[in-house]
Amino acid sequence: MNDPVHELKPGATQAHAIAGQHRVAPQVIAQLCEAVGDGNCIRQPEQLRTYESDGLATFRATPGVVVLPSTTEEVVRCVKIAREAGLPIVARGSGTGLSGGALPIPGCVLIGLARMRKVLQVDFDNAFMRVQPGVINLDVSKAIGAQGWYYAPDPSSQSVCTIGGNVAENSGGAHCLKYGFTVNHVLGVRIVLADGSVHDLGGPVLDQPGYDLTGVVVGSEGMLGIVTEVILRILRKPEATRTFFATFPSTTEAGNAVSAIISSGIVPAAIEMMDRLAIVAAKAATGLDWPDVGAALLMDVDGPVAECEHTSKNAIELARKAGAIEIRVPRDAAERDLMWKGRKSAFAAVGRIARNYLVQDGVIPRSEIARVLEEIAALSSKMGVRVANVFHAGDGNLHPLVLFDARVPGEEKLAEEISGEILRICLRYGGSITGEHGVGFDKAPFMAEMFTEDDLETMSRLRCAFDPACALNPGKVFPTPRLCGDKPGPYQPHPAELSGEAYRA
Repeated sequence: MNDPVHELKPGATQAHAIAGQHRVAPQVIAQLCEAVGDGNCIRQPEQLRTYESDGLATFRATPGVVVLPSTTEEVVRCVKIAREAGLPIVARGSGTGLSGGALPIPGCVLIGLARMRKVLQVDFDNAFMRVQPGVINLDVSKAIGAQGWYYAPDPSSQSVCTIGGNVAENSGGAHCLKYGFTVNHVLGVRIVLADGSVHDLGGPVLDQPGYDLTGVVVGSEGMLGIVTEVILRILRKPEATRTFFATFPSTTEAGNAVSAIISSGIVPAAIEMMDRLAIVAAKAATGLDWPDVGAALLMDVDGPVAECEHTSKNAIELARKAGAIEIRVPRDAAERDLMWKGRKSAFAAVGRIARNYLVQDGVIPRSEIARVLEEIAALSSKMGVRVANVFHAGDGNLHPLVLFDARVPGEEKLAEEISGEILRICLRYGGSITGEHGVGFDKAPFMAEMFTEDDLETMSRLRCAFDPACALNPGKVFPTPRLCGDKPGPYQPHPAELSGEAYRA
């Protein structure tokens, strides 16, 4: 069997060399092959490159071996083998994350959960489903749609992202404004801890007594354990949905419209905003006949028919008062789906107008949307770098896309600097460095700008209660190496890895 090595990139620094010293011994690979089957143990260097990054491709690292278990028992075996060998462990779903949360530790055991895609139980009487973590988000709703049910959280990547990844990042989506994030729809989990023990947290009821350990696990970014089953809350489809698309001269008027709609007491199911660059990209990708305007809003309201009609009418009137140029109401479900296709394809569509881009994920108060977008526009103009904005306007969750060309020396570094400055703008306005993409590897340096040292220490202690050795997904979320108690854990990554130099693509 081959003993894969971390390939050093041209001009590798000492940090690269440190990262490249990780190896997985042949006998360990043999044990992992026995645990999951030879065909589900990936160790050839060229095959391992598939797993070098997640959706944030700025950083790359090669895992030592990738295993693809299909049951909780197989996950347990892999975890125990890795622990006995003293190797770090990284769990991965579809790899669609945008913060480097599934970035491998060089030479780690990467546990891919994509084969764990069974729907284990559907209980309509008690409104829940039990699924494995590899089930695709959209497939949950497809499995129950014919019976009039659906699963509410809807990330833009819902056709490819997995429930396990959604749990790790506490993923959101357009319709989480009204219905809440993943954490509001996960009733319980089965989790494998770093010592190989299996625990069931929560259960198929809305509120269990005791500490909300399920809520602790959701959004923990794979650092507390590996989730192998998830109990999801499912909902009846609303009686009616009403949608409208509104265009504005600029993001200032569109932002003011959002504030006016929400402050009036209306709770949309979703209200999304795109600026001119994002609209241009969406049109290029989908062929939509959207006009060339400064900004656009796409809004849904749902519920009983009478309520939808009344609420939609009031929201449209508020949009007009805020300066809407045009209001479009879809004639049928097909036209509505096309409008939403334009919005949900926006991230990928930006590839039509830029060779490369960075996706950021910050949060601000809704009332500050117009001012923050003006600051981002000023920053973009000053630095000479285009920034497209498409985001969940109803909850102030921004997704600026910083456009650049990696072939031009210095452009990628400049894009990263602007991306970081956008996060600092969000913090200045009382916001957050992430709304749904997670902290991962990318945003770890900014945690110290949002939280105090005591805050970070408290988070670290909670992590260590689950994983004292920091074996699971090390190098993520926390800005510096942090120890459990006063003793360094054997899996704590080298500072060179945490600096980013060991991972830069």
